[in-house]
Amino acid sequence: MQPKEKIDIIARAREVFQSEQAEISYVLDHLDHTFKDVVELILNTTGKVVISGIGKTGLIGRKIAASLASTGTQAIFLNAAEAQHGDLGMVSRSDIVILISNSGESEEITRLPAPLKRLNCTLIAMTGMPQSTLAQQCDYVLNIGVRREACKIGLAPTTSTTATLVMGDALTVCLMEARNFQPENFALYHPGGALGRRMLTRVSEMMGTTIPSVNEDTSLRDVLVEVSSKKLGMTLVKNADGIYTGIITDGDIRRTVQRIDNFQQLTARDFMTPSFKHIDKNKMINDALDLMNKHKITSLAVTDGDQPHAPIVGILHIHDIYGFAKNK
Repeated sequence: MQPKEKIDIIARAREVFQSEQAEISYVLDHLDHTFKDVVELILNTTGKVVISGIGKTGLIGRKIAASLASTGTQAIFLNAAEAQHGDLGMVSRSDIVILISNSGESEEITRLPAPLKRLNCTLIAMTGMPQSTLAQQCDYVLNIGVRREACKIGLAPTTSTTATLVMGDALTVCLMEARNFQPENFALYHPGGALGRRMLTRVSEMMGTTIPSVNEDTSLRDVLVEVSSKKLGMTLVKNADGIYTGIITDGDIRRTVQRIDNFQQLTARDFMTPSFKHIDKNKMINDALDLMNKHKITSLAVTDGDQPHAPIVGILHIHDIYGFAKNK
C-alpha cells in the first residue's frame, strides 16, 4: 500500500453518507411493478423463501433471511458456495429462491439456477446488472444497480450492499404489513428479548397484591405513613362504603405541603386526585407500559376485569416491569 493519505475525516464521512443517500434514491427511481409481483408471489407460496449469496452480499442475504423469518415469512439463508457441496438439500420443491449478486456474474451464484430449476423453484435475481448471466436465468429481477461505490477506488462494496439491504428491508416490511403482522406475533418470534417478554406476559404475572389504601378522612400524616410503608410512592383512597374514589402520590403530598401552610389539618379527601388509571389484570404488560407512558405515571391499579367498578386486585409499578425484564 502507498503511504496513507491525509484526509478530513468528518468531511469524508459526510461524503459517504451523501453518496449512499444519492444511490439509494437512484435505486428507488428504478423500482417497478416487478417488486409488487415478487411480494405477491411470496405471499401466495406454500413453500419457503431461500436467500442465497456469497461474500459481502451473503452477509446481507443472511440478514434479509433473518428479518423475513422473524416477521412471518418462512425463510432460510443458503451460502452459495456450500450449496455446491450438499447444502442444496435445504431447498424443497417449489421454494422461492432469491439469488443475490451485484455483478450477476459470480460463478458460485450463476451455477445455482440450473439445479434449482430442476426442483421447480421460482428464481428471483437481486442484482445491479439486469442484463447479467444471473438475471437472464431467473424468473424475476429486482434491480439494485447503483452508479458508484462510496470508496474512491470504486471496488469496496458500500453503496451496492446498502442498496441490497434496503431492498430486503422493503420486502420485509411490505410482506409483514400485507400479512397484518401484529406486535403479539413479533413477540412470539422474539421470546428472549425484553420486548417479547413484555408482550407475552400478562399484568397479573407482574403486579403486586399489596394495595396501599387510606380512607377519605385519613390525616395527611397517616397518608404519608401509608405511602412510605408500602414503598410504592402512592396510595389509593376509598370512601365510607369501601369504594376507591381517588389516588394520592408522593408528588401530591410534596406539592400540598409546599402550597398550604396549615396542611396538618388536611385529610386525604382534600388533596387526592379523583379517579385513577387502571388496567385489567388479563392485559399484556406492554399495554400497561403504553398506558403509563401516555399519562406519564408510574403506577396502575389492577382490576379483575375491565367493566366499571371492577374490584381492584393489585398494583403494577413501573419498577415491576423493568425489574422483570432485567431479571429474566
